[in-house]
Amino acid sequence: MKAGAIFLFTVAAAWAAGGSPPLDPAAIVEHYCAASRGEAQLLEGATMDVEIAASLPKLQRQGRLHALRHISALGRITYEKLRFEGDNTVKSQVIARYLSAEAEAQSGQSPSLEVIPANYKFKYKGLGALNGRDVHIFQVTPRKRRSGLFKGEVWIDAATYLRLQESGSLVKTPSVFLKRVDFVRKYEIRDGVSVPLQVKSTVDTRLAGTAELTIDYTNFSVPALWRDGAGDATLQ
Repeated sequence: MKAGAIFLFTVAAAWAAGGSPPLDPAAIVEHYCAASRGEAQLLEGATMDVEIAASLPKLQRQGRLHALRHISALGRITYEKLRFEGDNTVKSQVIARYLSAEAEAQSGQSPSLEVIPANYKFKYKGLGALNGRDVHIFQVTPRKRRSGLFKGEVWIDAATYLRLQESGSLVKTPSVFLKRVDFVRKYEIRDGVSVPLQVKSTVDTRLAGTAELTIDYTNFSVPALWRDGAGDATLQ
């Protein structure tokens, strides 16, 4: 599979003079973990609109699902107000399988799937840039072969130490119906939170061949208790 089929983004990456990062890589990872812990509390109760566009290129079939996505106080993900348009094969063999695999990966999540040193080995790759922001690029390798973990890269914003991108391949697929899952997850930093922006994924399924998915997130909102104690705050 060609990388261009997945990595649809513009990147300008370059080593700093001498190749030395401004901080020791271990210190960067420590700051990243601290920022991630604070972010998790802010995301409790978050909701967002989701649009999943999926296709089976060889069969020339496609479909699109619109839904409202919730993240509970325990980090559980649920969907409601589902509306589908398109081919039923795409609905049942691609989108439904994807949502089922996501739910399966969450079930009995202990330990967590967080991209942290407890679950992954971090190797510093260099200093780069993404969408006008300086980033620290780390190669991550899971310490154990568990469903939901991946081998690839995490790109950390140099200013806030929040994640801007994760990419790679799952080391163990969360469903017997999926043979391989490659992905790029993009995030956007808003008000100190790394907000899901888009996921592009190529999935080799056992029943329907290769499938392509693009998941877009919009209208991200979180309870405003951490801001003004009332109502909801929508991050535009």
